[in-house]
Amino acid sequence: MPFYVSPEQQMKDKADYARKGIARGRSVVVLQYDDGILFVADNPSRALHKISEIYDRMAFAAVGKYNEFENLRQAGVRYADVNGYMYDRRDVTARGLANAYATTLGTVFTEMNKPYEVEIVVAELGEDAASDQIYRLTFDGSVADEHGYVAMGGQADQVAAALQEHFEEGLTLVRALRLGVTALERQDADRHLAAEQLEVAVLDRNRTHRLFRRLPAARIRALLEEADSDGVSGESGESGESGVEDTAAE
Repeated sequence: MPFYVSPEQQMKDKADYARKGIARGRSVVVLQYDDGILFVADNPSRALHKISEIYDRMAFAAVGKYNEFENLRQAGVRYADVNGYMYDRRDVTARGLANAYATTLGTVFTEMNKPYEVEIVVAELGEDAASDQIYRLTFDGSVADEHGYVAMGGQADQVAAALQEHFEEGLTLVRALRLGVTALERQDADRHLAAEQLEVAVLDRNRTHRLFRRLPAARIRALLEEADSDGVSGESGESGESGVEDTAAE
């Protein structure tokens, strides 16, 4: 006689499985700052990116199993390219992409034996901070419209608590980066994240057309040194430099 498991228990087991897989990964934070949206990942790998460009004004960040969220990223790029070509580039929005991702994740969660062990953020830069869009999607296809900041993966609750404690609107890039790194370090009191251990990118409102910019280690180090010299430690304080050099590598 086959062993019976109720649908409710199956869904619970899948959810627990996915949460454990996501929690084993390193964290990512997404923060709004005065000139755009900042993405900071605890990621020493130079080959496997957790943060990527999707389209002109849109970016993607993820935690969990790399091959699964990389498949989602590639599908998102295809979705944006096809819709931008068939209709208009302005018709490609983070909301539309988030809905497409939600459908895929929800279908996998309910119909497949193993859910995706991923959590993702889709962000779109608006004309001002009030029109920025940040959507957080979980393994079961749930979508949350976020404002200000997001923390995913690893010990996300501790990271989010640090962000909540010190985040404020209108942060400069220097202060936002220091806050993001300090929040990631909150997972381990003895850990100090060097520039080479970080993956950092921005959607910069000061740029034109392609607003995504990946920051190299040298630029990350310079920004953190500026924050430290100004006494910025993830708390409210004096403003620092907010610009992103165009010499940063894609």
